[in-house]
This record gives sequence, C-alpha cells and structure tokens, in this order.
Amino acid sequence: MNLRRWLAPGIGIKRWLLVVFVGLLAVALAFAHFLRQVGRDLEPSGLAGSLIDILTLQFLPLALRGLVAGSVGLALVILGSYRTIRALMAPLHKGSSSQPLVELIYQKRFLARGPRIVAIGGGTGLSVLLRGLKEHTSNLTAIVTVADDGGSSGVLRNGLGIPAVGDIRNCLVALADAEPLMSDVLQYRFPDDTGGKAHGLAGHALGNLLIAAMTAVEAGDFEDGVRAMNRVLAVRGRVLPVSSTPLTLHARLRDGSVVDGQSLIMRTTGIERVWLTPDSVAPSEEAIAAIRDAELIVLGPGSLYTSLLPSLLIPQVRDAVMAAAAPRVYACNVATQVGETAGFDLAGHVESLIAHTAPGLVDIVLANNAFAALTPPDWSAERVHLRWPPDVRPLPRLILDDVVDPENAHHHDPSRLALAILRAYEREPRHRHRSVGRTA
Repeated sequence: MNLRRWLAPGIGIKRWLLVVFVGLLAVALAFAHFLRQVGRDLEPSGLAGSLIDILTLQFLPLALRGLVAGSVGLALVILGSYRTIRALMAPLHKGSSSQPLVELIYQKRFLARGPRIVAIGGGTGLSVLLRGLKEHTSNLTAIVTVADDGGSSGVLRNGLGIPAVGDIRNCLVALADAEPLMSDVLQYRFPDDTGGKAHGLAGHALGNLLIAAMTAVEAGDFEDGVRAMNRVLAVRGRVLPVSSTPLTLHARLRDGSVVDGQSLIMRTTGIERVWLTPDSVAPSEEAIAAIRDAELIVLGPGSLYTSLLPSLLIPQVRDAVMAAAAPRVYACNVATQVGETAGFDLAGHVESLIAHTAPGLVDIVLANNAFAALTPPDWSAERVHLRWPPDVRPLPRLILDDVVDPENAHHHDPSRLALAILRAYEREPRHRHRSVGRTA
C-alpha cells in the first residue's frame, strides 16, 4: 500500500480525504467547545475537573498542547485511512493481479480520460493496433469486418447463418483485461484429429464457438452476443461488428475475371475492384454512433481489400467517416501481402483506398520509415516503398515514423504504432477546435 501513490494526481481520493478531514476538524471543534463549557461548570479540584484537565493537556506548556494533539490526531487519521482502504480493497485485489491495487486504480482512471478512438478494420493488423492503444485509453471502439468466409468462421457462418467471428475474436482477446490464460483458451484451436479420430470441433477456435453460443443465448441476436462477450471478458473499450448481416466480398481482376469470397481474394493478385453482397446492408447503429462521437478515427492497418475495405464499402459507414468531425488517420501496412497487395507501394495503398471510398476520406496517412527490422526467413513479401501518390486530391498529410516490430519486418509494433498515432493526433490542430465545439 503506497500512501504517496494513493495521493498522486488522478486517483481522485484527495478531495474526499479533505472532506473527511474537514468533518473531523468540525467534530473536534465541537468537542473542544463541549469541554470548554463543561470545564466552566465543574469544580477545578474535583475528579471530573482533573479529567478535563488531562483531556485538554493542561499539564503541558501552552505551546506544546496544540502540537501534541495535532500530531496524535494526524497519525490516527493516517493509520485509520490506511487500514480502512486495505480492509475494503483486499478482497477485491486478492488473486486478481500481481500489480498493486493503487496502480490498477490509477491506470483505470487515467485510461478513462483518454481520447475517444474508433478503429476500423479487421485481421491481425487491427488487433495489433488495439493492443497498443489500450495502454493509453479505455475509450476504444473497434469496428470489425464480418466478411471472412474461411476456416472456422466460414464453417460457423455456413452452418449457423451468423456473420464471421474470427476477427471479432482476435479483437476481443486484444482488448480483454482477462488473465493471459483466458486469452490462450479463447485462441485455442482444436486439432484436426485426436488419436487418428476425426471430430466435429476440428479446426474451430474456442473463442469462435463461444461467440456463436453467446449469440444463441441472446436469442440469435449477433450484436447482443458480441456485447455479452465484451462484458464477460472485461474488454477495455468495446468490440462491435460492422453489421449483423453475413457479407460476401467479391473482386474483379484486371483480366476481367471475378473472384468470390474473402478467403480466395486474399490470395489473388491483380485486383481492380472489390464490392459486397448483399447490396443493401444495415450497419450497426452503435458503430455509426461511435464514429459520429469519436475524437480520432483510425483506418487499418490490415489487409487492404479483405480487412479494411469491407467495412468502408457499406455506404452508411463510409458516409459516417466522411462526416465525422474527428481527424481520420490511415495506418498503412509496413509490408505487402502475398496475393492481394503484391507489388503495392505507399501510393498504391492510398490510391486504392480512395478509389473505393471517396476523396478526402483521410486527413493523415501514417507510414513506416524504419527499414532495419529483421526479416523472417520464410518471408516472401516486401516492405512498402515510400512513393507518395501524385494524383490524389485533396492530398492527405503524410507522417513518417518508426512503427515496425524490430523482430519482424512484416508486422507493426503495437506500442510504437499507438504512440505514432497519438503523436499525430496531438499535432493535428483541428481536433482541438472540434473538441472545444463539442464541449461548448
């Protein structure tokens, strides 16, 4: 129990300690007035008078009486406050974390004052971003694509008619305040066979099954099922599906052929255009409201065609981002992807994003400018070269920063990416005017 930490700015306890102190002081003054009045009415030589003299420290020199009484009173207040906090909080803290409780409380209160950030995307890139941002704010909303049709998500989608859950699971794990073991359990994927015997759980991630089960518990409402998972996992922020309708992604290639399904498109080169079916999709109203109220909107990182664009291809989502008062940052990938973005440089990513959405969609483009990271031996992609698009109007502001994982040139580093985005947000002059306007 670090008393000095309890009194640090941001804990929110000092004001109430002051109230308690003033209350005790008022009680002490009332008691002093009582003793004074009683002392006047009693015989000085009597037993009661002697007791009053002892209580009022009449046996000490006048200069010492206030010092002794004040020191004893302050010591008792500190000891009592310390023991009270410890007695009340010990059951809450027991076994929950090795971190001191005061640190947990300070962290919660600090994060609650962080900016309202909406992150749109899916795949590994979005979960990496969320791991970094959750250390700076708990006012996070992840709006996740539901167009995946491969693996466990595809099986559940076809069998139960629910949207894809794989990317949602990854984001829930990234934002969860649960124990590390719980994260491992949610990400556990059942093997294809057990002792040579096939079984119905083959290839399924346990987290996917839990989301499907929670949807069934919530009377088949997919959004309610995901909300319930947010509560169960004590998610720092919230994870929302972009829509409760299963979406199918389609791509037209430069040779005129069409590829259907996210799992095939991600392995395909020469993509010219992507679109969704069904054509008219109702987005999550909660997601639209989050975009409208955001102080910062982050697009990506992640697979351009199969993770980021599926959400932005929903007209209401795209229009909400365009109309948002918050600065909009596009976090470009640090490396190309075998298949959909093979050979893409920075200009290729930005131009394709704008071509599929609308000019002026992003205010800031964040790109990596550190190229000394270790390259995995089996890596067949390449870093994203920094060629700036000459024909995009209005031209976003380009920010270059070191956001790559030093141990893997294929991935962002969560902490570096989050810090770079927040630095860009602080340097963006418009966000201050917009925040002031809301407050006023």
